[in-house]
Amino acid sequence: MSWVENVLIVAGISLDLFANMECQGSLVAKVNKKHLTLICLIVGMWQLAALFIGYFFANLLLTKQKITDDFFVGELIAIIIFLGLGCRLIVKAIKNERIQEHLETKLGYKRFVQMASLTSMYTVLAGIAFAFFGTDMFMVLIMILGFSIIFVVSGMYVGYHYGFEGKGKAYAVGTILLWAAGVDLIVRMVLQYAK
Repeated sequence: MSWVENVLIVAGISLDLFANMECQGSLVAKVNKKHLTLICLIVGMWQLAALFIGYFFANLLLTKQKITDDFFVGELIAIIIFLGLGCRLIVKAIKNERIQEHLETKLGYKRFVQMASLTSMYTVLAGIAFAFFGTDMFMVLIMILGFSIIFVVSGMYVGYHYGFEGKGKAYAVGTILLWAAGVDLIVRMVLQYAK
């Protein structure tokens, strides 16, 4: 996969974090920078671990099954994963679940650990898909860490200033990015195997 496809996919799955943080930001009276730094650390490390776990297990499967010569099935599964993750985000955008906005003096860390664990399930799937395409893991790990931190911070501040109303748009943009990458991979795969 090219770096553009990697950016589209990582940004697409990270927009789920943005939407979740936007909801959390809408609840605070003031953004505590120390608290936000710790949240970035928690979420970033959790995302790194999830991506690595997915990549590791997919590579283990590829090595055990000796599928290194023909990646067609793995690439097909990877494309289905990316398109499926996009479908999940569009469903969340359509549902647009409302939250009860009320002032919270302290956002506990427990809610962010729970949020990180829920979003990381999809990051594990993305790690599996990246492994099936033979993507450079180091580059993707740097991207996921960078996007996680950027979207956690920006989501918190957007929620703080504007409320949670934009989360549906974040889900929709994430869907578009994941589907664009999926379609691009399909076209590339068809052209590659048509030769």
